[in-house]
Amino acid sequence: MSDSDRPQAFDTLAIHAGSAPDPATGARQVPIYQTTAYQFRDAEHAARLFGLKEVGYIYSRLTNPTVAALQNRVAALEGGAGAVCCSSGHAAQIMALFPLMGPGRNLVASSRLYGGTVTQFSQTIRRFGWSCRFVDLEDLDAVRAAIDGDTRAIFCESISNPGGYVTDLPAIAGIADEAGVPLIVDNTLATPWLCRPIEAGATLVVHSLTKYLTGNGTVTGGAVIDSGRFDWSASDKFPSLSAPEPAYHGLKFHETFGPAAFTFHSIAIGLRDLGMTLNPQAAHYTLMGIETLGLRMQRHVENAQAVAEWLDADPRVLDVSYAGLPASPWNERVQRLYPKGAGALFTIRLKGGYQACVDMIGRLKMISHVANLGDARTLAIHSASTTHSQLTEAQQIAAGAGPDLVRLSIGIEDAQDIIADLDQALG
Repeated sequence: MSDSDRPQAFDTLAIHAGSAPDPATGARQVPIYQTTAYQFRDAEHAARLFGLKEVGYIYSRLTNPTVAALQNRVAALEGGAGAVCCSSGHAAQIMALFPLMGPGRNLVASSRLYGGTVTQFSQTIRRFGWSCRFVDLEDLDAVRAAIDGDTRAIFCESISNPGGYVTDLPAIAGIADEAGVPLIVDNTLATPWLCRPIEAGATLVVHSLTKYLTGNGTVTGGAVIDSGRFDWSASDKFPSLSAPEPAYHGLKFHETFGPAAFTFHSIAIGLRDLGMTLNPQAAHYTLMGIETLGLRMQRHVENAQAVAEWLDADPRVLDVSYAGLPASPWNERVQRLYPKGAGALFTIRLKGGYQACVDMIGRLKMISHVANLGDARTLAIHSASTTHSQLTEAQQIAAGAGPDLVRLSIGIEDAQDIIADLDQALG
Protein backbone atom coordinates (compact mmCIF):
# COMPACT_ATOMS: atom_id res chain seq x y z
CA MET A 1 0.00 0.00 0.00
CA SER A 2 1.36 3.38 -1.00
CA ASP A 3 1.29 6.33 1.40
CA SER A 4 -1.48 7.91 -0.67
CA ASP A 5 -3.69 4.80 -0.27
CA ARG A 6 -3.33 4.25 3.48
CA PRO A 7 -6.30 5.08 5.73
CA GLN A 8 -6.18 8.53 7.25
CA ALA A 9 -5.57 8.85 10.99
CA PHE A 10 -8.28 9.86 13.45
CA ASP A 11 -7.18 13.48 13.85
CA THR A 12 -7.02 13.92 10.08
CA LEU A 13 -10.50 12.48 9.61
CA ALA A 14 -11.81 14.76 12.36
CA ILE A 15 -10.83 17.76 10.23
CA HIS A 16 -11.27 16.54 6.67
CA ALA A 17 -13.83 13.68 6.55
CA GLY A 18 -17.09 14.61 4.89
CA SER A 19 -15.97 17.97 3.58
CA ALA A 20 -14.10 19.58 0.71
CA PRO A 21 -13.76 23.16 -0.54
CA ASP A 22 -17.13 24.50 -1.59
CA PRO A 23 -17.33 23.99 -5.38
CA ALA A 24 -19.22 27.26 -5.92
CA THR A 25 -17.06 29.64 -3.89
CA GLY A 26 -13.97 27.74 -2.76
CA ALA A 27 -14.93 28.26 0.90
CA ARG A 28 -12.74 25.94 2.95
CA GLN A 29 -15.05 25.61 5.96
CA VAL A 30 -18.34 23.77 5.39
CA PRO A 31 -20.94 26.45 4.61
CA ILE A 32 -24.17 26.71 6.57
CA TYR A 33 -26.78 25.85 3.97
CA GLN A 34 -29.64 27.74 5.63
CA THR A 35 -32.30 26.71 3.16
CA THR A 36 -35.58 24.86 3.34
CA ALA A 37 -35.75 23.48 -0.18
CA TYR A 38 -33.63 22.83 -3.28
CA GLN A 39 -34.24 23.55 -6.96
CA PHE A 40 -34.85 20.44 -9.07
CA ARG A 41 -33.23 20.25 -12.51
CA ASP A 42 -36.52 19.12 -14.07
CA ALA A 43 -39.61 17.01 -13.35
CA GLU A 44 -37.78 13.74 -13.99
CA HIS A 45 -35.02 14.72 -11.54
CA ALA A 46 -37.62 15.46 -8.85
CA ALA A 47 -39.40 12.16 -9.46
CA ARG A 48 -36.16 10.19 -9.20
CA LEU A 49 -35.28 11.86 -5.91
CA PHE A 50 -38.69 11.23 -4.40
CA GLY A 51 -38.61 7.61 -5.62
CA LEU A 52 -35.20 6.96 -4.00
CA LYS A 53 -33.71 6.24 -7.41
CA GLU A 54 -31.20 9.08 -7.11
CA VAL A 55 -29.44 10.61 -4.11
CA GLY A 56 -29.78 14.35 -3.66
CA TYR A 57 -31.48 17.16 -1.78
CA ILE A 58 -35.23 17.64 -1.62
CA TYR A 59 -36.22 19.34 1.62
CA SER A 60 -34.16 20.08 4.72
CA ARG A 61 -36.31 17.96 7.01
CA LEU A 62 -34.74 15.05 5.13
CA THR A 63 -31.36 16.14 3.82
CA ASN A 64 -29.17 19.22 3.97
CA PRO A 65 -25.58 19.65 2.71
CA THR A 66 -24.23 20.92 6.05
CA VAL A 67 -25.88 18.08 7.94
CA ALA A 68 -24.70 15.61 5.29
CA ALA A 69 -21.10 16.68 5.84
CA LEU A 70 -21.51 16.02 9.56
CA GLN A 71 -23.10 12.64 8.89
CA ASN A 72 -20.18 11.62 6.70
CA ARG A 73 -17.68 12.80 9.30
CA VAL A 74 -19.16 10.93 12.26
CA ALA A 75 -19.55 7.81 10.13
CA ALA A 76 -15.86 8.02 9.20
CA LEU A 77 -14.77 8.50 12.81
CA GLU A 78 -16.83 5.54 13.99
CA GLY A 79 -15.89 3.32 11.05
CA GLY A 80 -19.51 3.02 9.91
CA ALA A 81 -21.14 2.61 6.51
CA GLY A 82 -23.38 5.62 7.01
CA ALA A 83 -24.99 7.91 9.55
CA VAL A 84 -28.07 10.01 10.10
CA CYS A 85 -28.07 13.09 12.32
CA CYS A 86 -31.06 14.36 14.26
CA SER A 87 -32.13 16.92 16.83
CA SER A 88 -30.79 15.39 20.07
CA GLY A 89 -29.27 12.30 21.64
CA HIS A 90 -32.71 11.22 22.85
CA ALA A 91 -34.03 11.60 19.31
CA ALA A 92 -31.14 9.43 18.10
CA GLN A 93 -32.23 6.61 20.41
CA ILE A 94 -35.77 6.64 18.99
CA MET A 95 -34.36 6.91 15.46
CA ALA A 96 -32.18 3.85 16.11
CA LEU A 97 -35.10 1.79 17.42
CA PHE A 98 -37.75 2.97 14.96
CA PRO A 99 -36.90 0.63 12.02
CA LEU A 100 -36.43 -2.33 14.37
CA MET A 101 -39.39 -2.26 16.73
CA GLY A 102 -43.13 -2.74 16.49
CA PRO A 103 -46.09 -3.26 18.82
CA GLY A 104 -45.39 -6.14 21.19
CA ARG A 105 -41.64 -6.08 20.56
CA ASN A 106 -39.00 -5.48 23.23
CA LEU A 107 -35.39 -4.53 23.70
CA VAL A 108 -32.95 -5.65 26.38
CA ALA A 109 -31.02 -2.77 27.94
CA SER A 110 -28.32 -2.27 30.52
CA SER A 111 -29.55 -1.31 33.98
CA ARG A 112 -26.66 1.20 34.10
CA LEU A 113 -27.96 3.99 31.87
CA TYR A 114 -28.52 7.73 31.94
CA GLY A 115 -31.71 8.46 33.89
CA GLY A 116 -33.45 10.08 30.94
CA THR A 117 -32.82 6.94 28.88
CA VAL A 118 -34.24 4.74 31.63
CA THR A 119 -37.38 6.89 31.64
CA GLN A 120 -37.60 6.87 27.85
CA PHE A 121 -37.28 3.08 27.74
CA SER A 122 -39.39 2.24 30.79
CA GLN A 123 -42.20 4.72 30.23
CA THR A 124 -42.33 6.61 26.94
CA ILE A 125 -41.74 3.80 24.45
CA ARG A 126 -44.66 1.89 25.98
CA ARG A 127 -46.91 4.36 24.15
CA PHE A 128 -45.64 2.80 20.91
CA GLY A 129 -46.40 -0.70 22.21
CA TRP A 130 -42.70 -1.37 22.78
CA SER A 131 -41.17 -2.55 26.06
CA CYS A 132 -37.73 -2.78 27.66
CA ARG A 133 -36.12 -5.33 29.98
CA PHE A 134 -33.32 -3.89 32.12
CA VAL A 135 -30.50 -6.28 32.95
CA ASP A 136 -27.14 -6.06 34.72
CA LEU A 137 -24.78 -6.66 31.80
CA GLU A 138 -22.21 -8.19 34.13
CA ASP A 139 -24.53 -11.22 34.34
CA LEU A 140 -24.22 -12.61 30.82
CA ASP A 141 -26.59 -15.49 31.58
CA ALA A 142 -29.22 -12.96 32.67
CA VAL A 143 -28.76 -11.08 29.40
CA ARG A 144 -29.33 -14.29 27.45
CA ALA A 145 -32.35 -15.18 29.58
CA ALA A 146 -33.95 -11.76 28.98
CA ILE A 147 -33.97 -12.28 25.21
CA ASP A 148 -37.03 -13.93 23.67
CA GLY A 149 -38.67 -14.23 20.27
CA ASP A 150 -39.94 -10.64 20.44
CA THR A 151 -36.56 -9.07 21.28
CA ARG A 152 -35.32 -6.78 18.54
CA ALA A 153 -32.19 -5.15 20.02
CA ILE A 154 -29.75 -4.96 22.91
CA PHE A 155 -28.86 -1.46 24.13
CA CYS A 156 -25.99 -0.26 26.32
CA GLU A 157 -23.60 2.63 26.90
CA SER A 158 -19.90 2.07 26.22
CA ILE A 159 -19.12 4.06 29.39
CA SER A 160 -22.19 4.63 31.54
CA ASN A 161 -23.58 7.95 32.70
CA PRO A 162 -23.06 8.74 35.52
CA GLY A 163 -21.33 5.80 37.18
CA GLY A 164 -18.53 5.27 34.67
CA TYR A 165 -19.29 1.55 34.25
CA VAL A 166 -17.34 0.08 31.34
CA THR A 167 -19.35 -2.35 29.22
CA ASP A 168 -17.67 -5.51 27.93
CA LEU A 169 -18.75 -4.78 24.37
CA PRO A 170 -17.27 -7.90 22.71
CA ALA A 171 -19.10 -10.15 25.18
CA ILE A 172 -22.45 -8.40 24.71
CA ALA A 173 -21.97 -8.27 20.93
CA GLY A 174 -21.45 -12.04 20.98
CA ILE A 175 -24.78 -12.53 22.74
CA ALA A 176 -26.51 -10.23 20.25
CA ASP A 177 -25.05 -12.25 17.38
CA GLU A 178 -26.28 -15.50 18.94
CA ALA A 179 -29.78 -14.05 19.18
CA GLY A 180 -29.72 -12.55 15.68
CA VAL A 181 -30.44 -9.02 16.91
CA PRO A 182 -28.43 -5.79 16.61
CA LEU A 183 -26.38 -4.36 19.46
CA ILE A 184 -26.93 -0.60 19.84
CA VAL A 185 -24.19 1.23 21.75
CA ASP A 186 -24.44 4.78 23.08
CA ASN A 187 -20.85 5.98 22.64
CA THR A 188 -21.41 9.53 23.88
CA LEU A 189 -19.06 9.39 26.89
CA ALA A 190 -16.23 7.47 25.24
CA THR A 191 -16.40 9.13 21.81
CA PRO A 192 -14.72 7.33 18.90
CA TRP A 193 -11.40 8.70 20.17
CA LEU A 194 -11.53 6.24 23.07
CA CYS A 195 -13.76 3.50 21.68
CA ARG A 196 -15.14 2.41 18.31
CA PRO A 197 -17.99 0.02 19.19
CA ILE A 198 -18.39 -1.23 15.62
CA GLU A 199 -14.93 -2.76 15.86
CA ALA A 200 -16.13 -4.60 18.98
CA GLY A 201 -19.16 -6.01 17.17
CA ALA A 202 -21.86 -3.33 17.54
CA THR A 203 -24.41 -2.92 14.75
CA LEU A 204 -25.47 0.65 15.53
CA VAL A 205 -23.80 3.47 17.47
CA VAL A 206 -25.71 6.45 18.85
CA HIS A 207 -24.35 9.78 20.07
CA SER A 208 -25.56 12.86 21.80
CA LEU A 209 -23.63 15.29 19.64
CA THR A 210 -24.47 17.84 22.33
CA LYS A 211 -21.66 16.49 24.49
CA TYR A 212 -18.01 15.84 23.59
CA LEU A 213 -18.36 15.87 19.81
CA THR A 214 -19.49 19.50 19.83
CA GLY A 215 -17.64 20.11 23.07
CA ASN A 216 -18.65 23.67 23.90
CA GLY A 217 -22.18 23.54 25.26
CA THR A 218 -23.76 25.49 22.39
CA VAL A 219 -26.18 23.18 20.54
CA THR A 220 -28.07 19.93 20.86
CA GLY A 221 -27.84 17.12 18.33
CA GLY A 222 -27.82 13.38 17.89
CA ALA A 223 -26.46 10.79 15.48
CA VAL A 224 -27.04 7.16 14.58
CA ILE A 225 -24.14 5.41 12.85
CA ASP A 226 -24.74 2.11 11.07
CA SER A 227 -22.01 -0.50 10.74
CA GLY A 228 -23.51 -1.73 7.47
CA ARG A 229 -22.72 -5.30 8.56
CA PHE A 230 -26.04 -6.62 9.86
CA ASP A 231 -28.07 -8.93 7.62
CA TRP A 232 -31.55 -7.46 7.95
CA SER A 233 -32.94 -10.14 5.62
CA ALA A 234 -31.62 -13.15 7.56
CA SER A 235 -34.97 -13.50 9.35
CA ASP A 236 -38.42 -11.99 9.34
CA LYS A 237 -37.68 -9.93 12.48
CA PHE A 238 -37.05 -6.64 10.69
CA PRO A 239 -39.74 -6.19 8.02
CA SER A 240 -39.22 -2.42 7.85
CA LEU A 241 -35.84 -3.13 6.28
CA SER A 242 -36.37 -6.49 4.58
CA ALA A 243 -40.00 -6.51 3.42
CA PRO A 244 -41.69 -4.41 0.72
CA GLU A 245 -42.29 -0.80 1.81
CA PRO A 246 -45.79 0.36 0.74
CA ALA A 247 -44.85 4.05 0.74
CA TYR A 248 -42.22 3.37 -1.96
CA HIS A 249 -44.19 1.00 -4.20
CA GLY A 250 -42.87 -2.17 -2.61
CA LEU A 251 -39.19 -1.22 -2.51
CA LYS A 252 -37.17 -3.42 -0.14
CA PHE A 253 -34.59 -1.29 1.63
CA HIS A 254 -32.04 -4.02 2.38
CA GLU A 255 -32.33 -5.61 -1.03
CA THR A 256 -32.03 -2.23 -2.77
CA PHE A 257 -29.45 -0.41 -0.64
CA GLY A 258 -27.42 -3.22 0.95
CA PRO A 259 -25.05 -1.89 3.65
CA ALA A 260 -26.72 1.53 3.41
CA ALA A 261 -30.23 0.18 4.06
CA PHE A 262 -30.57 1.40 7.64
CA THR A 263 -29.27 4.88 6.82
CA PHE A 264 -31.57 5.28 3.81
CA HIS A 265 -34.56 4.07 5.83
CA SER A 266 -33.75 6.48 8.67
CA ILE A 267 -33.77 9.41 6.27
CA ALA A 268 -36.51 8.39 3.84
CA ILE A 269 -38.94 7.24 6.54
CA GLY A 270 -37.53 8.15 9.97
CA LEU A 271 -36.81 11.82 9.33
CA ARG A 272 -39.68 12.10 6.87
CA ASP A 273 -42.30 11.02 9.42
CA LEU A 274 -40.76 11.65 12.85
CA GLY A 275 -39.29 15.00 11.82
CA MET A 276 -36.41 14.94 14.34
CA THR A 277 -34.30 17.14 12.10
CA LEU A 278 -30.92 18.65 13.00
CA ASN A 279 -30.72 22.25 11.87
CA PRO A 280 -27.74 23.24 9.66
CA GLN A 281 -26.34 25.81 12.08
CA ALA A 282 -26.16 23.20 14.85
CA ALA A 283 -24.45 20.84 12.40
CA HIS A 284 -21.92 23.58 11.63
CA TYR A 285 -21.09 24.08 15.31
CA THR A 286 -20.61 20.35 15.72
CA LEU A 287 -18.39 20.08 12.65
CA MET A 288 -16.16 22.79 14.09
CA GLY A 289 -16.13 21.08 17.48
CA ILE A 290 -15.12 17.73 16.04
CA GLU A 291 -12.03 19.29 14.47
CA THR A 292 -10.43 19.46 17.94
CA LEU A 293 -11.97 16.28 19.38
CA GLY A 294 -8.69 14.38 19.68
CA LEU A 295 -6.91 17.27 21.38
CA ARG A 296 -9.78 17.88 23.77
CA MET A 297 -10.34 14.24 24.69
CA GLN A 298 -6.67 13.80 25.52
CA ARG A 299 -6.86 16.75 27.91
CA HIS A 300 -10.22 15.63 29.33
CA VAL A 301 -8.81 12.19 30.14
CA GLU A 302 -5.54 13.51 31.59
CA ASN A 303 -7.43 15.92 33.83
CA ALA A 304 -9.96 13.29 34.89
CA GLN A 305 -7.20 10.92 35.91
CA ALA A 306 -5.45 13.61 37.97
CA VAL A 307 -8.65 14.82 39.64
CA ALA A 308 -9.88 11.29 40.35
CA GLU A 309 -6.58 10.35 41.97
CA TRP A 310 -6.69 13.47 44.17
CA LEU A 311 -10.29 12.80 45.22
CA ASP A 312 -9.55 9.14 45.87
CA ALA A 313 -6.92 10.17 48.41
CA ASP A 314 -9.16 12.74 50.15
CA PRO A 315 -10.71 11.52 53.45
CA ARG A 316 -13.90 13.52 52.80
CA VAL A 317 -14.65 11.28 49.83
CA LEU A 318 -15.82 7.70 50.40
CA ASP A 319 -15.59 6.47 46.84
CA VAL A 320 -14.64 7.58 43.32
CA SER A 321 -16.24 5.61 40.45
CA TYR A 322 -13.55 6.40 37.86
CA ALA A 323 -12.46 3.29 35.94
CA GLY A 324 -8.98 4.77 35.48
CA LEU A 325 -8.19 4.12 39.16
CA PRO A 326 -6.38 0.84 39.90
CA ALA A 327 -8.95 -0.12 42.55
CA SER A 328 -11.89 0.18 40.14
CA PRO A 329 -13.54 -3.13 39.22
CA TRP A 330 -13.52 -1.89 35.62
CA ASN A 331 -9.84 -0.91 35.50
CA GLU A 332 -8.63 -4.04 33.73
CA ARG A 333 -11.47 -3.83 31.25
CA VAL A 334 -10.89 -0.19 30.39
CA GLN A 335 -7.18 -0.87 29.84
CA ARG A 336 -8.07 -3.76 27.53
CA LEU A 337 -10.88 -2.11 25.60
CA TYR A 338 -10.15 1.63 25.86
CA PRO A 339 -6.37 1.90 26.21
CA LYS A 340 -6.38 5.71 25.78
CA GLY A 341 -8.31 6.17 29.02
CA ALA A 342 -11.55 5.87 30.96
CA GLY A 343 -13.25 9.04 29.78
CA ALA A 344 -13.87 12.13 31.89
CA LEU A 345 -17.15 11.53 33.71
CA PHE A 346 -17.46 9.88 37.12
CA THR A 347 -19.20 10.14 40.48
CA ILE A 348 -17.93 10.72 43.98
CA ARG A 349 -19.62 9.46 47.15
CA LEU A 350 -19.46 11.82 50.11
CA LYS A 351 -19.37 10.90 53.80
CA GLY A 352 -22.22 13.22 54.71
CA GLY A 353 -24.65 11.64 52.24
CA TYR A 354 -27.39 13.60 50.47
CA GLN A 355 -26.93 16.81 52.44
CA ALA A 356 -23.18 16.84 51.95
CA CYS A 357 -23.74 16.56 48.19
CA VAL A 358 -26.16 19.49 48.17
CA ASP A 359 -23.81 21.56 50.32
CA MET A 360 -20.84 20.83 48.06
CA ILE A 361 -22.77 21.82 44.93
CA GLY A 362 -23.74 25.09 46.61
CA ARG A 363 -20.12 26.01 47.38
CA LEU A 364 -18.68 25.50 43.88
CA LYS A 365 -17.21 28.62 42.28
CA MET A 366 -15.42 27.86 39.00
CA ILE A 367 -17.12 24.53 38.37
CA SER A 368 -20.54 24.96 36.76
CA HIS A 369 -23.70 23.42 38.23
CA VAL A 370 -25.55 22.44 35.05
CA ALA A 371 -27.45 19.51 33.53
CA ASN A 372 -24.92 18.77 30.82
CA LEU A 373 -21.64 16.93 30.34
CA GLY A 374 -18.81 16.80 27.84
CA ASP A 375 -18.30 20.56 27.88
CA ALA A 376 -14.88 22.21 27.80
CA ARG A 377 -15.81 23.43 31.29
CA THR A 378 -15.87 21.21 34.36
CA LEU A 379 -19.48 20.54 35.34
CA ALA A 380 -21.11 19.08 38.44
CA ILE A 381 -24.60 17.94 39.37
CA HIS A 382 -26.38 15.95 42.06
CA SER A 383 -27.94 13.29 39.82
CA ALA A 384 -30.42 11.85 42.33
CA SER A 385 -32.27 15.15 42.67
CA THR A 386 -32.03 16.17 38.99
CA THR A 387 -31.09 13.99 36.01
CA HIS A 388 -32.16 10.76 37.74
CA SER A 389 -34.93 12.18 39.95
CA GLN A 390 -37.70 10.41 38.00
CA LEU A 391 -36.28 7.03 39.01
CA THR A 392 -36.88 5.12 42.21
CA GLU A 393 -34.02 5.06 44.71
CA ALA A 394 -33.33 1.43 43.75
CA GLN A 395 -33.13 2.42 40.08
CA GLN A 396 -30.87 5.35 40.98
CA ILE A 397 -28.47 3.08 42.84
CA ALA A 398 -28.51 0.50 40.04
CA ALA A 399 -27.69 3.26 37.55
CA GLY A 400 -24.80 4.53 39.69
CA ALA A 401 -26.67 7.70 40.70
CA GLY A 402 -27.49 7.14 44.35
CA PRO A 403 -28.53 9.98 46.70
CA ASP A 404 -25.02 10.32 48.19
CA LEU A 405 -23.26 10.83 44.85
CA VAL A 406 -22.18 13.89 42.88
CA ARG A 407 -21.51 13.57 39.16
CA LEU A 408 -18.44 15.34 37.79
CA SER A 409 -17.74 16.00 34.12
CA ILE A 410 -14.08 17.03 34.05
CA GLY A 411 -13.23 19.79 31.59
CA ILE A 412 -10.06 20.99 29.94
CA GLU A 413 -9.11 23.76 32.39
CA ASP A 414 -5.86 23.47 34.34
CA ALA A 415 -6.23 20.38 36.54
CA GLN A 416 -4.93 22.21 39.63
CA ASP A 417 -7.65 24.83 39.32
CA ILE A 418 -10.29 22.11 39.16
CA ILE A 419 -8.83 20.46 42.25
CA ALA A 420 -8.67 23.79 44.11
CA ASP A 421 -12.36 24.43 43.54
CA LEU A 422 -13.31 20.93 44.63
CA ASP A 423 -11.12 21.27 47.71
CA GLN A 424 -12.89 24.40 48.95
CA ALA A 425 -16.35 23.05 47.98
CA LEU A 426 -15.89 19.86 49.98
CA GLY A 427 -15.63 22.08 53.07
